[in-house]
Amino acid sequence: MIRIQELKLPLEHPPEALRTAVAARLRQPVSAIGHISVFKRSHDARKKNALMFIYTVDVDVADEATLLAQFCDDAKIRPTPDMRYRFVARAPAQLKSRPVVVGFGPAGIFAALVLAQMGFRPIVLERGKAVRERTRDTWKLWRNHQLDPESNVQFGEGGAGTFSDGKLYSQVKDPGFLGRKVLSEFVKAGAPEEILYVAHPHIGTFRLVSMVERMRAEIESLGGEIRFQSRVTGLDIQNGAVRGVTLASGEHIATRHVVLALGHSARDTFAALHAQGVRMEAKPFAVGFRIEHPQSLIDKARLGPSAGNPLLGAADYKLVYHAGNGRAVYSFCMCPGGQVVAATSEPGCVVTNGMSQYSRAERNANAGLVVNVTPEDYGGIDNPLAGIEFQRRLEAHAFELGGGTYAAPGQRVGDFLAGRPSTQLGPVIPSYQPGVHLTDLSTALPDFAIEALREAIPAFDRQIRGFADPDAMLTGVETRTSSPLRIPRGDDFQSISTRGLYPSGEGAGYAGGILSAGIDGIKVAEAVALRILIDNT
Repeated sequence: MIRIQELKLPLEHPPEALRTAVAARLRQPVSAIGHISVFKRSHDARKKNALMFIYTVDVDVADEATLLAQFCDDAKIRPTPDMRYRFVARAPAQLKSRPVVVGFGPAGIFAALVLAQMGFRPIVLERGKAVRERTRDTWKLWRNHQLDPESNVQFGEGGAGTFSDGKLYSQVKDPGFLGRKVLSEFVKAGAPEEILYVAHPHIGTFRLVSMVERMRAEIESLGGEIRFQSRVTGLDIQNGAVRGVTLASGEHIATRHVVLALGHSARDTFAALHAQGVRMEAKPFAVGFRIEHPQSLIDKARLGPSAGNPLLGAADYKLVYHAGNGRAVYSFCMCPGGQVVAATSEPGCVVTNGMSQYSRAERNANAGLVVNVTPEDYGGIDNPLAGIEFQRRLEAHAFELGGGTYAAPGQRVGDFLAGRPSTQLGPVIPSYQPGVHLTDLSTALPDFAIEALREAIPAFDRQIRGFADPDAMLTGVETRTSSPLRIPRGDDFQSISTRGLYPSGEGAGYAGGILSAGIDGIKVAEAVALRILIDNT
């Protein structure tokens, strides 16, 4: 097949227009064009009065070699790469020990799935509950102010990404097309096929729930084992190598290969592993607030006359600003037509995150508006756990500012920019549950972050008219943007301090979202499989 890039068509083009455009691009009659498969579809919104779809397609033609020779100097016409996934190993009939996967978020799911598909029958240990039980526990916090520290937005089957927009795109380099494997498995589990080709695919929370269940069922059908409410409290390390894991129940599971896919909020487990000598290092992350606008405002600013077109859906945005004090301010996890959700995993703390359903049909758009922090800011140079304590202090203070009931502190943008407390809401009603307490957010973050945000919001208004609307809402605090630490690993994906330990995913510092975490889980699974074959001889 031949891959053709940058075919532009009007939004409302008829289906046959794509075939006509392919034929014209290849200078061939329409009758010479065989099957067309859309690899990617995005839209160009730079000219708001004439929005265009931009296609990358794979095409069957009769004499592929001749055509490619004719267009040898055209970088946008090339052979279609082979994107098929190939397993790197098959498990031996007798395993000396089964691999253990700690955590069942995106990295853990894909590590376990690929290991199971290769026949290695992994044991998965997840501290939280199965996804439907977990959903009920999460709603207890959102509706009744009741937090379960072991079953919430952060902990449980599916990981933190289950209660998000379900975004499935990433900027990581992926020369082996592992992202295609991730997306294909999601489609097999019930995701819409469009995630294979739209530029910014998403699934939404409700669909993710059933998909995660189907992926769990496949792992189990292949001999894998998933244990919920099984919190790992430590490793059995002998002579610098893993020999097993210990659970909170006291149970010991012998293994020589542990995939550590904790997620970024397993603070107690990080502390326990650090105490055992597992090498960790502090890393940069970001903190800030959630900002909410009417989705209609964002649609109009981004799409112009095409706002509301069902072919485009709810508009999103991505913003970056470099403040005068040297800080980067940027939008994070933008959720069109969504809601702000309570995402704490610890009592007496308030954490915000964003979530959307597949329809993206809620009234407000929300995004994290965050400022970078470095290990130097929070004393992490000599203490890899210092970032956790920094986050915890901000979250505990947000709990107090919100009234001590898991309500979140909130402020209108106009009041925040003017430096005065908010006393009443405007037209933008905050979506955070279990509620917002109006206050002054100026003490909710370090001074450098408040200064940078006050400078950035008016600058963003020049890109999106209405972004600095005085009635837009800020809700605090957003602290779990990424892991505050990294567990260093070598080229063989093993911890540099502990043989047999494979740090993976967002919590270990190697991913930033569902897709990149899934890709990393596959890479680690492949490394584990190859190591097991060596150790099994």
